[in-house]
Amino acid sequence: MTDSNKQIEMIHPELTAIEVDGTERSDVLLKGALAAGAIFGLGAISPFVKGAIGATGGKKGDIEVLNYALTLEYLESAFYNEAKKKLNLSGNLKELVDTFATDEDAHVKALAQTIRDLGGKPVKAPKVEFPYSDTAGFTALAETIENVGVSAYNGAAPKISSKEVLEAAGSIVQVEARHAAAIALQNGSDPAPDAFDKTMTEAQVLKAVQPFLAG
Repeated sequence: MTDSNKQIEMIHPELTAIEVDGTERSDVLLKGALAAGAIFGLGAISPFVKGAIGATGGKKGDIEVLNYALTLEYLESAFYNEAKKKLNLSGNLKELVDTFATDEDAHVKALAQTIRDLGGKPVKAPKVEFPYSDTAGFTALAETIENVGVSAYNGAAPKISSKEVLEAAGSIVQVEARHAAAIALQNGSDPAPDAFDKTMTEAQVLKAVQPFLAG
């Protein structure tokens, strides 16, 4: 068990029974699309969704997938690290945010290094602005960012050619799914409201994210 999982177990022991086997690589891509859409707007995410769904595989396709995932991890890293400075966090929430920030920073480093190892160039971190002003707003947005993308799309997605890259992406998205469950419990929400995630088309994904767009 990793240090991150131990931390989550200590805060929410019921999470140790949650398994996230079979999470599809599309979650990495669409999670990024949904989270980025909530911050940057519909126009910003549409090209990425189309590119992600249309990826053809091979090393180039793997790099595209990883760079898209890296964009999300930049966003999440900034989100949690900002909250550590901006909000007066305490108790379970502080422990969760500290853990999540550490996880996201690790994801950024791992993805960037993997992209370089494949001969690619990691994308630059985007400028971000998060629409919350207090703890309640932060936790609501955290649940949106962490949960909507994980559960929104389990249909057709580009294939990662490399087994190693697929395993790396799968290990990251499992942690992200645990984040989603932990923040849902923090908010008093059901961490697993459905037995199966729904399959969504591109149009349905864009429609789902529309209410969360910042402008």
